[in-house]
Amino acid sequence: MTDAPIRLHIGGQERRDGWTILDALERPEVDIVGACTDMSMLADATVSEIYASHVFEHLGYQDELLRALSECHRVLVPGGMLRVSVPDLEVLCDFFLQARGNGEARLKIMQMMFGAQGDAYDFHKVGLFWELLGGYLQGAGFRDVRRVEEHGLFRDTSVMRANGRLISLNVTAVK
Repeated sequence: MTDAPIRLHIGGQERRDGWTILDALERPEVDIVGACTDMSMLADATVSEIYASHVFEHLGYQDELLRALSECHRVLVPGGMLRVSVPDLEVLCDFFLQARGNGEARLKIMQMMFGAQGDAYDFHKVGLFWELLGGYLQGAGFRDVRRVEEHGLFRDTSVMRANGRLISLNVTAVK
């Protein structure tokens, strides 16, 4: 790795100048194959910014999620930014209740909640909502934890809307 801080895109699928992609699966666009719960391949304070869109819901909330957030905190430089996007359980619950009687719509919403289950990694282990995610981020040592409308970085699930509402909870946090 270079001596200059990197910008890390956890779970990224789109190669972009200035970003290093970390993913559990080896693909052509992936720079580092590994888990976000163990980023030991990165030294402390070597990352200026982390973007993780629809990644953390795949982790168990009793240990894996806090371990991943602690790893993010460890590798970020002081003042570094973590940008997180996860399915917003509160919004998805509203959608599910509103779709009563529409089995097809409810199935799609259920897949957003629990993963489409297209491969061994496409399962969600936790439903995240503002209070829970914010608490985990603070517990990992982050400060200035805020909800944001959009991150404005990638055209991915973080900007997906249904009935005019974002399906994602988008949050920033500072080390």
